[in-house]
Amino acid sequence: MRLAMVTLIVAFGVVAIGTTHAEKEKKMDDRVFEMRTYYAAPGKMKALHARFRDHTLGLFKKHGITNIGYWSPADAKEADKKMVYILAYPTKAAADKSWDAFRKDPKWVKAKADSETDGTLVDKVESVFLNPTDYSPLK
Repeated sequence: MRLAMVTLIVAFGVVAIGTTHAEKEKKMDDRVFEMRTYYAAPGKMKALHARFRDHTLGLFKKHGITNIGYWSPADAKEADKKMVYILAYPTKAAADKSWDAFRKDPKWVKAKADSETDGTLVDKVESVFLNPTDYSPLK
């Protein structure tokens, strides 16, 4: 009787682990990415990087936004003007929900206001949502 109970518990655990793994793979297959390009106001790129480093990344994580990577153009003149980054979300609907919560977060509202006492940091934002191809190494 005990052996049968142990076998049943182990079998249930294996099925549960298998289901969890399959669910994780499914989540990865449905994941969407967002590529954002920020065009900084003249002379504000250093402050923009500081705001991301000190506030934004942590708040993104808090609101279910996965930080994939952040880049500056290799050309120094362009690096003073642009910042490009990629985020990931479980679904497009999750992205919309996360952004809504992020924008309303009192810590974000304060960080944004504090960082813009001498003027706005960003003149323009471009956002493109992307789905990985079937051959993409990153999904």
